[in-house]
Amino acid sequence: MFPVRGLTVALNGLGRYKYKTPDALVDYLVVGGGVVGLAIAQRLSSHFPEKMTFLVERHESAGEETSSRNSEVIHSGLYYAPDSLKTRLCIRGRELLYERCCANSLPHRKLGKLVVATNKVQHQYLRSLHHKAKLLSQQFHGKHPLHVPTQLISGDEARGMEPDLSPDVIAALWSPETGIVDSHALMESLERDIGNAESGQFVYSTEAVRIDSHPDAGWTVNTLINVAGLSAPLVLNAILPLEKRLPMYFARGSYASYHGPGVSNVKHLIYPCPAAAQAFHGLGTHLTLDMNGKIKFGPDVEWISPPSSSEDSVDFWKKYLVPDSTKLEEMHRAVTQYLPGVSIEGMEPDYVGIRPKIAPPGSGFQDFVIRLDADRSGKRPMLSLLGIESPGLTASLALAEHIVDNVLHVD
Repeated sequence: MFPVRGLTVALNGLGRYKYKTPDALVDYLVVGGGVVGLAIAQRLSSHFPEKMTFLVERHESAGEETSSRNSEVIHSGLYYAPDSLKTRLCIRGRELLYERCCANSLPHRKLGKLVVATNKVQHQYLRSLHHKAKLLSQQFHGKHPLHVPTQLISGDEARGMEPDLSPDVIAALWSPETGIVDSHALMESLERDIGNAESGQFVYSTEAVRIDSHPDAGWTVNTLINVAGLSAPLVLNAILPLEKRLPMYFARGSYASYHGPGVSNVKHLIYPCPAAAQAFHGLGTHLTLDMNGKIKFGPDVEWISPPSSSEDSVDFWKKYLVPDSTKLEEMHRAVTQYLPGVSIEGMEPDYVGIRPKIAPPGSGFQDFVIRLDADRSGKRPMLSLLGIESPGLTASLALAEHIVDNVLHVD
């Protein structure tokens, strides 16, 4: 296996874009129109109408990268380190997301999830998840309890809920708070809120190409919020010295749609125990349902490397977005460990997503990274959110709450 190479580049590293005298001052500039960027812009514009919030997105519409190429699962907060941002913001975000979906009639379903074990090692893993969930329920994120209800059940009980499960399943962890959401409807609702706020604007097909520190006053935005997803390190590197620039890493995840036998009774999401080698990078090839009840399997984890360490390689990952059939055999082998009736003939390549990684494979658990950098005067900060992969969709509203209320200390 070839080593995975990171990509360490910065905006305008080749000097293609000349300095342009600014003609406006903006209070908050959000770079990146994925679900997290939209959530932050929505919270700023709705809570602070006296301040101007702009969101810029290089694509023609919101969420064209990571936000629209995932499992659309509302996670309960089971898997991550107890004191991590991923855990705390996933749990808080789950609550906020269900509240928003109900208040705005957004398509969603609280289906519940079974995490299944087929051997003693996996059974012990489920016990550890269940124990962690109990401990979390005794803690708080600010004034909000970290509520993660789970139930450890036998293989027979799991098959009572999902008859298509393999007889090899010896135990399962039931997570009743897990669900699914229409991510596009969620993003559209955030767009509407921004558009209806007098102090908020979003501009698509507009790309950030360079960041300059003004000779006297710093940037012409009071606060720049970098939520550029796959390109977030690229934006941050524009203000960092060469020796401190951050590399970007990328992991490809393929999904397959399914129409065939072996899943006729499925009513819940079904996840395997993640393989030890992939535990920090993915949750295993799982079964999810969309809002129309259609079944899909995925994602797997495939690390990809840029062809070269140059600015021209920034979007190299786009060529990996094309789904292909080469993944189906491996995915089928993984799925039939817990759903043996699934037929490979019923699997078809569906879509591909790219996860934004901040460390190479084998580096262990990586939390969300939220960092503040300032101009030479120490004022007008740039806030960057890095490595916002799963559970980023679930955590999006909590990330916005945390950024606005705690990190920026906006009164």
